[in-house]
Amino acid sequence: MTDYRVVRSRRRTVALQVDQSGSVIVRAPMTLPAEEIRTFVEKHETWIHRQQQRQVRYRAEHPEPTPQEQEALRQQAKTLLPQRVAYWAGVMGVRPTGIKITSARTRFGSCSGKNSLCFSLYLMAYPPEAIEYVVVHELAHIRHKNHSPAFYAEVERYLPDWRRRQALLKR
Repeated sequence: MTDYRVVRSRRRTVALQVDQSGSVIVRAPMTLPAEEIRTFVEKHETWIHRQQQRQVRYRAEHPEPTPQEQEALRQQAKTLLPQRVAYWAGVMGVRPTGIKITSARTRFGSCSGKNSLCFSLYLMAYPPEAIEYVVVHELAHIRHKNHSPAFYAEVERYLPDWRRRQALLKR
């Protein structure tokens, strides 16, 4: 039997998640009995093990950067990203209120409600076309605070090949 952690919320369905460390999280409705959750996990054991094996392979192929490597990526980001943001902000006619470099692992960039942009230092490990896509994507959020068709039309206006560039981030 797989070990798992249950996170209850006001959701209607049960969902399984295997995080980067290989831990299993079950997201379940508040009122779902523990026995039904256990049965759900048992029914999906094969899927869970497959996901855990994927995580092990991924960690083997993508070892955690050393502190020195992280600092080099951070310095590269601090040099490159403000330049790219300034260029694209001018082209797009938008004004971010600030730029911050983080060590976020699950997202490459974000745009706050106050139009401040954050970028992960790990973005520097990707090709320049992918970096440009993330910059334009986050700047487009200054106009559209969602991922609506209008948002993607804004991105496409400046990067007609955005889908190809986005695919580079998934490798």
